[in-house]
Amino acid sequence: MIYITGNMHGDINRFETEQTKKFTSDDFLIICGDFGFIWDGGKKEEKQLEKLSEKPYTILFVDGTHENFDLLNSYPTKQWNQGQVHEIRPNILHLIRGEIFEIDEHSIFAFGGGETEEKEVYMETGKWWSEEMPTREEMMTGAKNLLDHQLTVDYIITHEPCPNRVVTGKKQEMHRSALQSFFEEILVQVTYKQWFSGALHVDRNMSNSHIAVFEQIVSPDSSMPSHLKRESRRKK
Repeated sequence: MIYITGNMHGDINRFETEQTKKFTSDDFLIICGDFGFIWDGGKKEEKQLEKLSEKPYTILFVDGTHENFDLLNSYPTKQWNQGQVHEIRPNILHLIRGEIFEIDEHSIFAFGGGETEEKEVYMETGKWWSEEMPTREEMMTGAKNLLDHQLTVDYIITHEPCPNRVVTGKKQEMHRSALQSFFEEILVQVTYKQWFSGALHVDRNMSNSHIAVFEQIVSPDSSMPSHLKRESRRKK
């Protein structure tokens, strides 16, 4: 079964809950960015990764804005469930931007990355990477993969939320980043059931098909209260 949660920021306790202790080898836990266990490459971090490698389930994550991309991109890539991943450990995989994965009989479009609001602070400490913002090439790859998939997937997993007009109910007039514009195109053109993101640091149903996750662990389709369950959004 697929489960989805928000940013971990290297908190090992997030994997030691009563809920995760019940996960089996048939389960997949997807993290919506800021995994946090690939940050300094130190001994403590390696021990934590080794501990996570002993979990019976598969840990998957898209990258967020607080990632060490030098370390992350140093891991080997491989084909997994129809898409490209970085293999951190056999059961810990980074879902590369723009790939579509077939997981537990569901299609999932993964697209990590975003823009740190307080990046000047991180730049001063040497803990900021320009790779946090997706490139034009990555967006083109994502668009091509969606086209090849008939512009239809079951779930979308990102770090940044879907465009602000979905979250706030208002059309944003200020300057949008290239990533926001890309997500606007997905919003209009792609058919999907639910879109999950983690950057807002809240657990909330932003709309009938857009879910912000943080500390809660939810399963797709059953993640919304019954009064919010409506017909899945379809492209116009």
